[in-house]
Amino acid sequence: MMNSTVNEWTIQELENKAIDIRKDLCTFIYRIGIAGHLGGELSMIDMAVALYYKYMNYDPKNPEMPERDRLILSKGHCAEALFTIYQDMGMYTMDYMVDHFETLETAKFSMHPNRKYVDAIEASTGSLGHGMPIATGLALGARMSNENWRTFCIIGDGELQEGTNWEAFMTAGHYQLGNLVAIIDKNDLQMSGPTNLTNSIDPLDEKMRAFGWEVIEVNGNDMGEVCVALESLPPSDPHIRRKPICIISNTTKGKGVSFMENVVGWHAGVLNKEDLEKAIESIENTRKVR
Repeated sequence: MMNSTVNEWTIQELENKAIDIRKDLCTFIYRIGIAGHLGGELSMIDMAVALYYKYMNYDPKNPEMPERDRLILSKGHCAEALFTIYQDMGMYTMDYMVDHFETLETAKFSMHPNRKYVDAIEASTGSLGHGMPIATGLALGARMSNENWRTFCIIGDGELQEGTNWEAFMTAGHYQLGNLVAIIDKNDLQMSGPTNLTNSIDPLDEKMRAFGWEVIEVNGNDMGEVCVALESLPPSDPHIRRKPICIISNTTKGKGVSFMENVVGWHAGVLNKEDLEKAIESIENTRKVR
C-alpha cells in the first residue's frame, strides 16, 4: 500500500499550509487567553491538514453534504486544531471564534468539540476513548445504507489505555469495515508523562494486526510520508469486506515549536505575548527553502 507516487508540489503546498495553520493555532490560543492543548494539537496538524485540504471528500461551503467523508476527533481536547483549520477554510473568522469561545451566553467554541454548535463537527468528543466506537458505528452505518463515504478517526496514543477503543477495534475487524481508517497520533506523551511509563500500548502494530486490521506506519510529521499513506488508501466501497486500516502516525508532541517539543508541561498551557512571538518564529523557521 506504500507504493503510491505523490506529486511533489502537493507535498510542498501542504507543508506550507501546515506551517500557516500552526502559526494560526498559536495565535488563536494566545487570543482566547486560556490553556489550549497545544502539544497534541501541534503533533496532529500535518495529518489533519492533509485530510482536510487534499484527501477527504469535504466541502467547507457545505459541511453537512451527505456524501462527505466523516472525521471523528477522538482526542477531543485538541479541537482548537480543527477550529483553526475551519477558519482558514473560510467557515468562520478568527475574531468570531474568539468572541464565541466559552462565553457565558453565546458560546459556540470550546476546548472540546460540540456538534450542537459547530456544523463541521461530526461528534461531540473529549471523553477519551469514545471516538473510535462512534467511528465504527458510522462505518457500519455507511455499509448498511450503501454509502461510499469513508470514516476517519484521529486517536491519541494515551486514549488506547481505554477499553472502549479495543472493543471498537475488535468489532471493526470482525465486520471487516474497509471504509474505516483509524489514525493514531502516537506522540508518546500524555498529561501524566511518557505513555510507555503510564501504561504501555506497545507493540502497537502487532496488537492492531491481531485485532484484524491492516497497519501502515509513518512519520506523521513528514508530509511526504503522510501523503503517500493517505493516497494509497483503496477506494471506499461499502460492499467490499476487507480489513480496516490503521495508520500509526509517529509524531512529536509540540511539533514545530522548539520550546514545546517533547515537553510534558505543554500538554496544555497558556501562551503569553513573548511565548507567542517565540512560537511563531520557531514555526516559521521550519519552512523549507526550495
